[in-house]
Formats: sequence, structure tokens, C-alpha cells
Amino acid sequence: MASIIGGIGTSHVPTIGLAYDRKRQNDPAWAPLFEGYEPVAAWLAERKPDVLLFFYNDHANSFFFDCYPTFAIGVAPEFEMADEGAGRRPLPDIAGHPGLARHVTDCLVNEEFDMATFQDRPLDHGCNSPLGLMWPHDPAWPGAILPIAINVLQYPLPTARRCFKLGQAVRRAVESYPQDLKVVVVGTGGLSHQIHGERTGFNDTDWDEEFLRLFVEAPEQLTAMTHADLIRRGGAESAEVIMWMAMRGALSEKIACVHQNQYLATTTNMAVAVYEQVEAGGPPPAPVKPQSNGQLAGIEDIPGTYAFDVEHSVKALRLNRFLWRHREPAFRELVTRDLEAAFEELRLNEEERDLVRRRDWLGLVQYGVSFFVLEKFARVQKMSNLQVYASMRGETLEAFLQTRRVPESA
Repeated sequence: MASIIGGIGTSHVPTIGLAYDRKRQNDPAWAPLFEGYEPVAAWLAERKPDVLLFFYNDHANSFFFDCYPTFAIGVAPEFEMADEGAGRRPLPDIAGHPGLARHVTDCLVNEEFDMATFQDRPLDHGCNSPLGLMWPHDPAWPGAILPIAINVLQYPLPTARRCFKLGQAVRRAVESYPQDLKVVVVGTGGLSHQIHGERTGFNDTDWDEEFLRLFVEAPEQLTAMTHADLIRRGGAESAEVIMWMAMRGALSEKIACVHQNQYLATTTNMAVAVYEQVEAGGPPPAPVKPQSNGQLAGIEDIPGTYAFDVEHSVKALRLNRFLWRHREPAFRELVTRDLEAAFEELRLNEEERDLVRRRDWLGLVQYGVSFFVLEKFARVQKMSNLQVYASMRGETLEAFLQTRRVPESA
């Protein structure tokens, strides 16, 4: 069974990554920061986690305000690092863990957390700024990442209590995953800072010390704080410590801080801390029973029915995108003029290309295509939905219409 073996809280200031890339580790202005991460890297090297589960926020690099999710979980097999306007950082791509991500997504949604899922969206400095300081990555990272993005940009934000409960649900999900995995939970953001308005440059290191103490000893006091409370004490952007609260919820009730460092150089009190879990006395808790998506239990017994789930979405992402892009006039023209060139543009594999060439409507659905992108391709092929329905049933259109209450409505 998978298990959570500890937690890390860390700032994600973009200048950390910039200083790292410019090799300023021994610069007197930056050495106190980088020295604070050395014990973190040593702790991870000793514990050897398989997965870092990151609670972070995206700074309008992969998500924008036309559709900005409150909670989103990355389910892709691999993640790139974002270009935030000055070029991509010199860090390799990092593996995801689609199996664990799929399981956690199922569990969270069934616990009534309304998770968005994402693929093909790069990770911005909310992840990659501290990640490079904690894990070796030349030529590759030693494990996988499971990113969970939390909205801390556009109000209303999730409450500190809601984030704490999200962490608790994540713990239950991880501990019910049947594969043996060691997971470290990371919460990013903060500490005190404000980077907009006349209050820009605000810090309160006394509050930061109090926050770090309460985080260990009395997290319930922090979960009761409103966003305005957090802003008043730590500055407007310090409200992002709600992501630390998600990490805290994923840990045991009692924790110990085994390393902590703070460094206030410019606008943000940059902090990093490592937390180990303190086991309660008495017999160990009973193992958590493995879960799956209970809402779909028995669907395999319903003939001719195929659930479009995260597993199929990951498998058929490029194929679904190929079909989805038929919304675009230029792409429709390309498909009509040179289908093979359109295949190349989307990097479809041979099995996917064959399904499209043969217009195998049922095979496409069985492979992992959502009908609601399939119908866009059908329009270009001059096929009505009714004709596609008939094809999937292995019938002529006329025979299918005879099964309808009002065949003449076609």
C-alpha cells in the first residue's frame, strides 16, 4: 500500500529558481537561502520517496482567468516546465504518476471535492522553483510528481479549512492505493509578503514565526482564520499559505519539525521546513481498504457502454485533441486536404490513425474517445449523429430509425 512518509513546506518565489539557474548558490546575498535547502535535499535523499505530491498554485502561466479552477490535479505521464516570459528554465521534464493520480482523482471526487484534471500544461515556478533545490535532476529526476493546483489568485479562494480537509482526503486516497509507494507531500507558498498596492513590500516575521509554531502545534487555529485574517497578518499574497494547510491535512495529527529555515532578503520571507509524522501510542491503525471509483461499480456488466474516465483521457489525449480541433476552420481544411499531415501535426500513433482512416466510430469510442469530440469529426465527414449511432450499433440508418419513437423526426 502507498504511504505518506513526511511533508515539506516551502516558498516558491520565482527568483529562487532564477538565482539557482545563474549559479548564485555561494553568493553572500543568496547563500543563506540555498544552505537552508541542503538539509531538505539530504532528507529526501535518505527517505527516497517515489512521488512528491505538490500542493501549489499556477501564476497564470498554464491556467488563465477565462477558466481558472479552484482545485485541479495533474494526471499526465509527464510534465514540462513552463516558459513564464523569459524562456523555459534549464530543467528536464519530470514524470507524473498517472496511476496514483487517477486513483486520487477518483477518491477526491467521490468525497465531493470537485477536481478539475489537467494534462499537457507545464508546471510553473509554483512547482519548479523549489523543486530544483530539493531533488537532483541531472540527467533526470529521481521520482515522479503529482501536482495539485489550488487557486490563490482569484477570489473567492478555498478556505484554509477546506484546504486542510482536502489534504485529509488526499491522505485517505494515497493510503488506499494498492501499489507500494513512498509519498512526500509538499505545500508551497508564502510566507509573509505583499506584491501589489501601496502595501507592497509588507512583511511580518513575528507572524511568520507564530504561523510556523501553530502549524505544528495547533493547526485548527489556522484553519479558523479567514483570508482577511491571513492578509492582515502576513500581507495580501501570504494567503497562499492555505496550500501549506493542505499539506498539513495530509499528515498525521502530531508532527515534528526536523528542519526549518527562513530568509528575508527582498519582498518575501522565504521559508522551508521538513515535517515528520509522530505516531500515536497504541496498536497501529488497521490498513485502509483499497478503493476504486465506487460510482462506476458494475458498469462493466452493462453491455455496449464505455465510461470516458481519466485513464482513457490520458491514453487518448492526442487523438481526442485531433478530433476536438475540427472546431478550427484551418484545421478542418488541413484534414480535408492532407489527412496524413494532420496526423503528423498531432503525433497520432498508427493504431489511432487507422481508427480515423477507417471511420471506425465504435472502435474510436472503445479506444478512449469522447463522443463529444467525435461528433465534430463527423460533421467534417458529412455524417449526422444519427448515422454515427447506427454505425456503432452495426445497423443501417434506416434500421436504426425504426427503433426510434418518431422515425420521421430525423
